[in-house]
Amino acid sequence: MMKKQVIKIMSLGALALGLIGCGQGKENDQKAIGIIQYAEHQALNDSREGFLEGLAEGGLRDGEKVKIDYQNAQADQSNLNSIAQGMKGQKDLVFTIATPAAQAALNADKETPTLFTAVTDPEAANLVKSNDHPGTNASGTSDRAPVEKAVDLLLKINPEIKTVGMPYNSSEVNSEIQFTAFKEYAESKGLKVEAQTVTTTNEVQSAITALAKKVDGICLPTDNTIAQTIPTIGKVVKEEKVPTIGAESAHIEGCLATYGVNFKLLGR
Repeated sequence: MMKKQVIKIMSLGALALGLIGCGQGKENDQKAIGIIQYAEHQALNDSREGFLEGLAEGGLRDGEKVKIDYQNAQADQSNLNSIAQGMKGQKDLVFTIATPAAQAALNADKETPTLFTAVTDPEAANLVKSNDHPGTNASGTSDRAPVEKAVDLLLKINPEIKTVGMPYNSSEVNSEIQFTAFKEYAESKGLKVEAQTVTTTNEVQSAITALAKKVDGICLPTDNTIAQTIPTIGKVVKEEKVPTIGAESAHIEGCLATYGVNFKLLGR
C-alpha cells in the first residue's frame, strides 16, 4: 500500500518556466541549471527524474533552452561542499536533492535561486525562515512521511503488536524529526517504542538485526542511509518475521507494505 504525499511550498513548475524570461544570460540564451544530488539511491534518483520530466513538459529540455549540470556527491560531505562551491554564482537555478545537498548549496550561495526536494522539514533544517513563507533564496517540496498512518497500518496487520521500532540515521535532522513524530504517536496508542540509530550504511545490518529481536513491528523513515540499504533490511526482517512498513515507494523491495511518498511526483 502506498499513498502519495506532496507538500508544495511553492510551484516548482512556475519557477522553472520563469527561467525562460529571466536569470543570468548564457550563450545562445540557454539558462544554466545545476542539480546537486546527495547520494545514489532510488528515491533520490526518482526525484531527479521527476524534476527533469517536469522541466521537459514545460518546454525546458537539456541542450535546448537549458543546460543542465548534474553532480552526485555519493553521500560524501566533502564532495558535497566542493560541488556546491563550484556552482556558486555560476547557475541561473540550482536544484538540490535531499537535506544535506540543500544545506550545502545554501551555505555556499545565498543569492542564486535554489529549489530543494526530498527534505522533511525545511524550516528545521534552516533552509527557509518558515515553511509557509520561505524568506530565503530557497523553496521546494517536503518528503515528510505520514508515520501515523504507518503505525495504524501495522496495527491493522497485527492488532496484537505491543512494541514498535524505527531505525534511523541520528546525524540526519530529517530522520530525528520523523522518529520524534513516530514515537509520540505510537506511545499515544499505548505502544512501547524502540529506536535503533546508525550513522553509516555499514552499521545497518547489525542495527536492524538487533531492532528486529526487540519489536513486533518496524516503521522506516525517509532516511538516506536507510534508503541505501533496503535490500539488507528486507533480508533481515524477512528472516526475523517482523512486519515492516516503508515510507516511500522504493521501500517496497524490503518491506511488507509502504505508506508514504512517491519521489518522482515530489520532484516534479
